[in-house]
Amino acid sequence: MAPTAADHAGGTGLSSERIKIGVLGGGAWGTALALHAARMGHDVLLWALEKEVAQHINEDHENKNFLPGFPLPESLRASNDIKQVAAHGEILLMVIPTPFVERTVSQVVDAVRKDAILVSCTKGILNDTLETPNHILKRVLPQHLHSRLAYLSGPSFAAEVAKENPTAVTVASEDDAVAQRVQAMMSSPRFRCYRTHDVTGVELGGALKNVLAIACGISDGLGFGSNGRAALITRGLDEITRLAVHSGASPLTLAGLAGVGDIVLTCTGDLSRNRSVGVRLGKGEKLADITAAMKGAVAEGVLTSRSAHHLALKQGIECPVIEGIYKVIHEGADPVEMVTKNMSRPLKAEVDQRVAQAAHH
Repeated sequence: MAPTAADHAGGTGLSSERIKIGVLGGGAWGTALALHAARMGHDVLLWALEKEVAQHINEDHENKNFLPGFPLPESLRASNDIKQVAAHGEILLMVIPTPFVERTVSQVVDAVRKDAILVSCTKGILNDTLETPNHILKRVLPQHLHSRLAYLSGPSFAAEVAKENPTAVTVASEDDAVAQRVQAMMSSPRFRCYRTHDVTGVELGGALKNVLAIACGISDGLGFGSNGRAALITRGLDEITRLAVHSGASPLTLAGLAGVGDIVLTCTGDLSRNRSVGVRLGKGEKLADITAAMKGAVAEGVLTSRSAHHLALKQGIECPVIEGIYKVIHEGADPVEMVTKNMSRPLKAEVDQRVAQAAHH
């Protein structure tokens, strides 16, 4: 039922309606979103793969493994029964690393409520098939749920959401009513949701910015300064935009929260795991040692660098920043030599003609 004027609290434009929300994924981001929803007053049930995570949430009211230091309300409950959580939510937030989306969602297809909205909060591209979560979910889920899919992305460190720092994100769905519903149920005075129908742009912006963050980290680790970082961010955004536009996205989406917003955050923020990996690579550490020291935390850009490189090759689009990161991470190329090579390429116009035409239209 559509909210009425009486459903909006204090004339703020925010809904006072509260519903049942399920969260699949007990990592830092899943826990932060569950905490946010519980603070709003929603009835939240979170699925965690690890037994100790669910136990800590239920008994100690803290996710000591992945989001330590943030007290969780007693109303936020956790379970290791994935079907129980899937059946719980009118809105089901799916916070699962991209390589595990198919396996995880396949387990709950029969448990999901028929009226549920499924919100992917995952950023990535599969290495083997180059599928985004949207493609995976439409392959796994029954047809009647395809119109119930939405995608949440934007500049949002888990720890800062947990601290209730002001945050703005975007919700993409092919059905505007679905996007509006998620927007209304997840927006608060500290967490503002915008909406768009451009699922492709939101997904590619969210995935590819992680690769760019590693590049900026390497630049910082090498001591290339603010000029180098600004150049990488700007030209990296150009590459992401060209790849997205070629896939059918609007260039304006990449100028928004899922593009520029997420890029600025991830490429400059000290809480960015991807940028941190890049900094350590730039200082000469080996990727295997860096990954081992992360103790289960995921830097999505490491895997996505391979997908991004192959996507650019498939589309026939020159992406020197993405190619350079791929070669540094997966082929052991020297980052300084890659910078010199990329800076010495034939000179060209700044704005790509296809992007300019898409922006015009």
